[in-house]
Amino acid sequence: MKILINFLIIFFISINLNASDFTLKKITNLNEPWGSTFLNNNELLITEKSGKILIVNLKNQKSKIINHNLKVLEYGQGGLLDIIFRDNIVWVSYSEDRGNYKTSTSIARGDFNRNNIIFENIFQAYPPIDSPYHFGSRLAIKGDYLFASVGERGQGMIAQDASKHPGSIIRIHIDGKIPIDNPKFLDKKDWLPEIFQIGVRNPQGLTLSPFDQKIYISNHGAKGGDWFGEVKKGENYGWKILGWGGTNYSGTKIGPKWKPGFTKAIQYWVPSIATSAITIYKGEEFKEWNGNALITSLKDMSLRKLDFTNLESVKEDIIFQRKIGRIRDIQVHPKNGKIYFLSKESLWVMEKI
Repeated sequence: MKILINFLIIFFISINLNASDFTLKKITNLNEPWGSTFLNNNELLITEKSGKILIVNLKNQKSKIINHNLKVLEYGQGGLLDIIFRDNIVWVSYSEDRGNYKTSTSIARGDFNRNNIIFENIFQAYPPIDSPYHFGSRLAIKGDYLFASVGERGQGMIAQDASKHPGSIIRIHIDGKIPIDNPKFLDKKDWLPEIFQIGVRNPQGLTLSPFDQKIYISNHGAKGGDWFGEVKKGENYGWKILGWGGTNYSGTKIGPKWKPGFTKAIQYWVPSIATSAITIYKGEEFKEWNGNALITSLKDMSLRKLDFTNLESVKEDIIFQRKIGRIRDIQVHPKNGKIYFLSKESLWVMEKI
């Protein structure tokens, strides 16, 4: 029995050591990239905040610009944001120029073309606002549904006003039609028809788990109070009634970390790490991580792994920190499971040695 126990201890230590035995390699330089999606096993579609859509070849590191017709306004934290490719269709989220210095987090869809994509809007956040802050915005597709996170544009309590989109998670069909089982049509008569959940601040991570088929989200707090949690229909994460453990930048209190009646996050970070893109890992390269959440950060410049199998005892590991700069996006290769990151100026790959 003693020999067996010692063997198991050595075995699990080996798993942990192998999990951290990796290299980070730069693939190519970019200019403030924001979102990425696999086009095929050898190419990524990448957005740059300034408005460019690129095809990047992972083998020869060459890039090609795709023309498009989007009215992107790069304004503060806004610009061309997330991107998803599926079944020869491309969806993007972006800060749209709505005139008179006002912008909205908008979503457009277009048929994929390697030279020129003609997009049509399928969602525009209402109302357009003159603010350079908190656009969100990530996209995730689950079957025929498109989920998107919409930031509260620095307007605070607007996130509690479901007659306006800022500060919410929306759910529409992939063609832009509104699902008939969204909260408005059930028990939330005063909600806009696209809204699925309210009470978020600046959500820059959104992903579909390939294991439990749930949608998960990460969200920036103010001075502290970042979190990772599940998207839940018709519920409310509480901003700006709740502070999630953080305070205003002036140091004044916002509200409690959580209280009954609001959605409780799975994991909180105080002080802030500036949570960014997330994914639920599934792959062969780091198969011991399957089912774990991978959380990237901007301020903390880290990759964190969360085992949230037991919600009463979430286990967190920092995989690396301050190696590639501020991390904006994360993608797992659909075939080999290697992990790709967008930093402020580059595309990186993480693989085992």
